[in-house]
Amino acid sequence: MASFALVSTQDVFGLRRSAQQAAAALALDRQDQVRLATALSELGRDRLGCAGLEVSFAVADDEQTGSLVVTFVWSSGPPPTTESLGLAAKLVQIDHRSGSGARRVVVVQPLPADGTGTAERRARLLDVLKDGSRSTEADNLRAQTRDLIAALEETRAQREELQRLNDELEETNRGVLALYSELTQELETTNRGVLALHSELDDKRHQLQEASEAKTRFWTNISHELRTPVNSVVALSRLLLAPGSPPLTCDQRDQVELIASSGHTLLSLVSDLMDVAKAEAGHVEIHPAPVDLRLLVAHLGGLLLSGHGHENVTLVTPDLAHPPALVTDETLLIRILRNLLSNALKFTERGEVRLDITADPEQDPPAVLFTITDTGVGIPAEELDRVFEVFYQVRGSHQNGTGGTGLGLPYARTLAELLGGTLTLTSTAGAGTQVRVHLPDLSRPHPKGLATEGADA
Repeated sequence: MASFALVSTQDVFGLRRSAQQAAAALALDRQDQVRLATALSELGRDRLGCAGLEVSFAVADDEQTGSLVVTFVWSSGPPPTTESLGLAAKLVQIDHRSGSGARRVVVVQPLPADGTGTAERRARLLDVLKDGSRSTEADNLRAQTRDLIAALEETRAQREELQRLNDELEETNRGVLALYSELTQELETTNRGVLALHSELDDKRHQLQEASEAKTRFWTNISHELRTPVNSVVALSRLLLAPGSPPLTCDQRDQVELIASSGHTLLSLVSDLMDVAKAEAGHVEIHPAPVDLRLLVAHLGGLLLSGHGHENVTLVTPDLAHPPALVTDETLLIRILRNLLSNALKFTERGEVRLDITADPEQDPPAVLFTITDTGVGIPAEELDRVFEVFYQVRGSHQNGTGGTGLGLPYARTLAELLGGTLTLTSTAGAGTQVRVHLPDLSRPHPKGLATEGADA
């Protein structure tokens, strides 16, 4: 620690000089040097004349970077003026203590973290303060003038830097405004395009809806119009072939049987068209009721065994000793299974077509799983995505002698979905096909919110 007495004005001038030298030795920047010297000079002039006035310089080793501590101590005299303390407090950290004994004012200046140790800093401080040289008023004025010039130069440099930053900020603001304007215009253009696209899509949706409704009306109307003459053809063919009708030659009988067969085929096609049209339009009424699956299997077996036409194909149906409970529309369920089993029998030349019925443990609420497996020709992998398209038929040699409309699978899946279920198909060319139908029990709440009533077409 270095200390000396303040007795005269010359001592105050020396205090200012010592403060600047100490601040420079401890690596304070130019502004902090001027602030410290000015604050200590002001406090020294205010305390000048007090008895026993001394000032000491020391380096404190605090927890952070250390600090320069300057202490004014006097034994008697008036307290520091508020103006003097206020001016010094604007420049440095002040701790003013007074009491019945010694009075003191402590100035604390934090030091920069430059890696210098406390011992080295104390050595520097003692080195610059050891000569205790006195300064004249002229020296003090020259030092203040230099400080003022340096402050003015620094202020001018700061003003120029501030002006440069303001210019850059204005330029940036102009760029931001230009970019904002450009982005706003692009966004408005994009919005107009999106609105136009939405309008166009809405028009297309209305057109597709109208086309679908027109297609449904056409199917329904043409089916109704075709059914009457087709029924007449079938009925007249039966009359001609009846035992009580006039005898026909062999050729005539063959021709009439061909007419009857064609009439039955056409009538089946018309019925399929009407069914598909009603299902797509949502005009199929659903009447849930408990289904006796044993009777349903027996009915399907009797219906299909008599007419599938392949002696080398066995239709295997389950022996339902304990059939799962199911509440659904029995008529629609029979249509689904009849279409799928007929399709399997049609494209299976030898082997078997198997129907399995089990409770599906993976479904909640409860559901029943119907699985139709055949050993037929199968479906190529590239055709699997198209087999549910209306009127689409897989091309190949397997179609020889097996007519079809391409309505069976789409119709069956539509009905399954109307009943709240799903229909999935897997197949391997040459190895057979498996179709799985999941149908929920409609007596339980169903997450799809299945409607159980509809308007008939």
